Amino acid sequence: MTLQSKAPTVPGAPPPPADTSGQQATLTTVEMRRILASGFIGSAIEFYDFILYGTAASIVFNRVYFAGLDAGVAIFASFVTLAVGYVARPVGGVIFGHFGDRAGRKRMLVLSMLLMGVATTLIGVLPTTAQIGVAAPVILVLLRLVQGIAVGGEWGGAALMALEHAPTEKRGFATSFASAGGPAGALLATLVVTLMSATTGDQFLVWGWRVPFLLSAVLIVIGLVIRLKVTESPMFQQLQEESDKRKVPIVEVLRNHRRAVGLALVAALGFPACQGLLTVWGVSIAVESGVERTDVLLWKAVGAGITLVVTFVAARLSDRFGRRRMLLAGGALGVVCAYPLLLLLANGTLWGFAIAIVMGNGVIQGMLFGPLGAFVAEQFPTRVRYTGASLAYQGGSTLGAGFAPMIAAGLMVVASGAIWPVALFWAGVMAAGMVAVLAIRESSRSTLT
Repeated sequence: MTLQSKAPTVPGAPPPPADTSGQQATLTTVEMRRILASGFIGSAIEFYDFILYGTAASIVFNRVYFAGLDAGVAIFASFVTLAVGYVARPVGGVIFGHFGDRAGRKRMLVLSMLLMGVATTLIGVLPTTAQIGVAAPVILVLLRLVQGIAVGGEWGGAALMALEHAPTEKRGFATSFASAGGPAGALLATLVVTLMSATTGDQFLVWGWRVPFLLSAVLIVIGLVIRLKVTESPMFQQLQEESDKRKVPIVEVLRNHRRAVGLALVAALGFPACQGLLTVWGVSIAVESGVERTDVLLWKAVGAGITLVVTFVAARLSDRFGRRRMLLAGGALGVVCAYPLLLLLANGTLWGFAIAIVMGNGVIQGMLFGPLGAFVAEQFPTRVRYTGASLAYQGGSTLGAGFAPMIAAGLMVVASGAIWPVALFWAGVMAAGMVAVLAIRESSRSTLT
């Protein structure tokens, strides 16, 4: 499938406005494929690093860096370090967005990848608490902070490179390549951790867990080679002469686009909440309840693979039927399924975990993830799009995925192990996202320029 075909007609919908970017119509198929490949592979590598930490926080760090604590407190502390990375994501979005809106999207993508690679590789060689004491978890938190800043800058640049190169009728599908890097990275990270868990056995907690982190150094080199070959966004090139008027993009975003940021942030809460509750907290619950660790990781990989497929399908459907319809459908399914899926997740069986991860992580998260990237980015003008979209998207990721595992663990402690408060929390997040989507205009036919 190429990105040059005409959009299908939606009954009753107005015809799409003419695209005035000037450069999209002449973009060759080879160039478009290179841009999409760069966005997908680059994001996959960065999210491999970022989500790899989440898997390790579920089954490794509580035993390696918080081994002296009570089991419940140790996993809570491990999830706190996980949340640090998510808290840093909006900060990274603002920092990289500032320079991305003024100096260009491409440069920031290269820098974000370098930062991520260095931080992840250093985690792979970090001594344990038994070896260097309290300095170990402190350094772990600092490296997680760098990871969060790096991935906060990654999504905005990758999504905008695809969005701003693509023709109007294919923007959702094009942007989904950058978004799909997330589940692709999760799939790769889970498979590598699963392989190391199966092959190293009792040595997994000693040294086996470090190998996936060290592999990041090789992946980053591959990603940089691909990323350096892409061309700068044509819409940004048209605005280069106005750079002096855009000295501090975040000021304009907070002054003129506060409503768009707030609503887009809430609209973006659903998919990261699915990720945090099912693939981080849910993995921990399943392993602690007695399900074999390797089996849990394999089904987590299956869920990521399904998310990848559903993301592309949902994005393509959003080009045809609108972003809002797809987001509302995914949100409604999440509200209905929250309680039954969490019951399955916590019942101590592999089949229960498998159904929960396939439906919650694979189907529901994919339905939300597919149209979301384009939906958020389309709410902002080109001159501040990197900053505005990153702030909203990464803010939603922080609140949804960053705090969800920690909140779920806390609710379980307070409720003496009952699952219903977590289900109520998840359903509430989904409902809030639906309200925000209803308050935002449909953007799939808008002209970005």
